[in-house]
Amino acid sequence: MKAMILAAGLGTRLRPITDETPKALVEIGGRTLLEITLESLRAHGVREVIVNVHHFADKVGAFLESRDHFGMRIELSREDALLDTGGGLKKASGFFLDGDGPDGEPFVVHNVDVISTIDIGRMVRFHKDAGALATLAVRTRPMPSCFLFDARGGLCGWRSDARNVTRMARPESAPARRAFTGVHVISPALLGRLPDGAFPIVDAYLELAAHGQRIVAFAADPYAWRDVGSLDDLRRAREESGGV
Repeated sequence: MKAMILAAGLGTRLRPITDETPKALVEIGGRTLLEITLESLRAHGVREVIVNVHHFADKVGAFLESRDHFGMRIELSREDALLDTGGGLKKASGFFLDGDGPDGEPFVVHNVDVISTIDIGRMVRFHKDAGALATLAVRTRPMPSCFLFDARGGLCGWRSDARNVTRMARPESAPARRAFTGVHVISPALLGRLPDGAFPIVDAYLELAAHGQRIVAFAADPYAWRDVGSLDDLRRAREESGGV
């Protein structure tokens, strides 16, 4: 199984740590976020990974070389200009289509600043059973922005409380709010439907849902999950791990 780790961001919420260190190499309990993510993916059968990089890209490459790529096939997708989550995925399309084409096996996309026990294998099986183009691991928890789903678990919109904006892909009288975890399972057929340039993957998901494509929710509430993309969240994670 293949995966993409999204690690190209500037890590602004982790400054001043990220003034000298890429977010992917920030440590918790003596392990980098990239290492934690790679080991989690490998435990679920992932053997081939592409990591998008921008901020201190060479440091990420050197780290992987020093660890012999953790015994996996790992490539870097270097972004001279940040492409956001959707544009970064589009740029890496060749990694997932090479030899497989659009009808190949689903792959995983995982934020580098997310730590969880989400069962990737179960999520992939759910994705296949649902006949989905993309499956989003979501949780029932208050968040300033969230995806909106219908009663059958299909994506129908997105809501930002901070901006007081609701974007509906299709009408739904009482959509369920679900917080996204930063873990996706995606069918390769989606890649050919993405535009070029820089754009957030949220925009693409809403556009695809508006045109009848199946973008569905996978309930991740039973699993442990933590976003460590801010200084406060990182501090709490380090305290729990016994690290500094």
